[in-house]
Amino acid sequence: MPEAATAIEVRGLEKSFRIPTHKVDSLKERIVRPFASQEYRELRALDGVSFEVGQGEFFGIVGRNGSGKSTLLKLLASIYRSDAGTIRMAGRLAPFIELGVGFNLELTARENVVLNGVMMGLTPRETRDRIDAVMEFAELGEFVDLKLKNYSSGMLVRLAFSLMMEVDADIMLIDEVLAVGDAAFQQKCADAFREMKAAGKTIVLVTHDMKTVEEFCSRAMLIDGGHLQHLGDPAEVGRRYLRLNFEGEGEAAAPPPTAQESDEVRLLDAWIEDEGGGRLANLEQGEKIRLRLSLEAKRDLDGIGFGILLANADGVGICNFGVAVAKEGADGRTYELAAGDRVEVRAEIENLLMPGRYFIHAGVNRIDGSGVALHVGNAVDFVVYGSEQHSRGVVDLPVESSVTVESGAPR
Repeated sequence: MPEAATAIEVRGLEKSFRIPTHKVDSLKERIVRPFASQEYRELRALDGVSFEVGQGEFFGIVGRNGSGKSTLLKLLASIYRSDAGTIRMAGRLAPFIELGVGFNLELTARENVVLNGVMMGLTPRETRDRIDAVMEFAELGEFVDLKLKNYSSGMLVRLAFSLMMEVDADIMLIDEVLAVGDAAFQQKCADAFREMKAAGKTIVLVTHDMKTVEEFCSRAMLIDGGHLQHLGDPAEVGRRYLRLNFEGEGEAAAPPPTAQESDEVRLLDAWIEDEGGGRLANLEQGEKIRLRLSLEAKRDLDGIGFGILLANADGVGICNFGVAVAKEGADGRTYELAAGDRVEVRAEIENLLMPGRYFIHAGVNRIDGSGVALHVGNAVDFVVYGSEQHSRGVVDLPVESSVTVESGAPR
């Protein structure tokens, strides 16, 4: 099977911005220092980015805020001019980058459709012939003669997307402003994506939604710090994007524990660690939850029990278990804990959790059954990240199922 022709070719693209380090914001300062030199710092938004997009390809661009992906999209749309590098495109381009760009809010929807349709390459007659189709897709027919300044943001985004669908463009550049639409319109957009993909349109989509990338894109690329980090399979790009977001985040922001010590026991520390012993604030889906807790007896105690509850952010308990804590002598007998004894509790939990934030609540119980010695709410909190959404619940349980069909009685 022959390779698809190239629709977009980008080579060595660079773009920097000059940002003033000192802002002159008063008339007095302008008068006193009229010839003062302005100092700038350079922000390198893109640094040597190169890639190709084939004709008919649905191509995703992902990256954290400030990574350079929106700058790249504006360079492709000729909104910005590059400092270096080349961009080549084959076909008519339709950019849908920022909400309201190209719209005149003082004009009606009908007038804006005509104006923008002509700007996108249609003749005035072609544009007028398609007004009804644009307004029907946007479900805004009764507002066609209303000025756009009276439109809501959701209505504007529906109108802009509907217009883009009617311009017969070969290449479409789409930013994630589509998320502004309501659920019904987002489904309509998803259906339109499938139709455009089936029609062989070349689509470049910038988004933070990894589910959309994996569902629609044939390839994707990850940008960070103005550099291309990975280009290839959408699922792998999605995993790398999520790791980039969560792995370097540091300590998770959790409410302080309700209590960390009582007259009998002190919780010294609680954390989750990776396989090598490094502390973690976030876990990828499927990565084992390695829980560690350190406590100290403040006075002589008989043996104690440690209770663990894993709960989600809504306070729903997912699982709980207990661990007996006591010293064991050389003869195998169990002895009480003496004041100053320190104990480390280790537990490993199979991670079947869906993406979200979770909490570990810890309790210390007297082994003689006389009650709770210490309760620590939110002793540890962590985030599970990933793009796998097999279930609407809080855990993704493995399931084996089968179906048997028995023939009915002969007729």
